[in-house]
Amino acid sequence: MFEYKTELLETSVKWTKDGANEKDLLQLDALLNLRAKEGWELVTHGYMPILTSSRSAFLITFRKTL
Repeated sequence: MFEYKTELLETSVKWTKDGANEKDLLQLDALLNLRAKEGWELVTHGYMPILTSSRSAFLITFRKTL
């Protein structure tokens, strides 16, 4: 049995337009490593470009065994 946790991680720019930047990659790595230390495992992620904004986001789902 698992417990699930979903988080939204905003990027500083739209990756489809401007490409990934170092700050966003470091922020993503920091979140993944933090959750791993807490016992969470990455299950899935999805990139969500926001058409009306200069930023976008990742929807990230983790799970932990109960």
